[in-house]
Amino acid sequence: MAPVESQPEALLQPLLQAQAQIALWTARAAALQLSLRPPPPQPTSCCGRGCNGCVWEGFFDALQFWCEDAEQAVTEAASAALHA
Repeated sequence: MAPVESQPEALLQPLLQAQAQIALWTARAAALQLSLRPPPPQPTSCCGRGCNGCVWEGFFDALQFWCEDAEQAVTEAASAALHA
């Protein structure tokens, strides 16, 4: 992941939250010995002008889907572990 300090100021809080979500779901999966697919990579080509359709919008959309997918995988694995 790119260093937080190199990101535009408006992205710092959402990026920190995104990194926390990735860490949370990765830890939950690891506790269940479950492998998740890699989270989406952070953009490296943002121009910082707040463009409509910014690469960061795509990143956060993809991350939301990744989190939903991770939640479903963790929930299913936890349920299977309880019923085993």
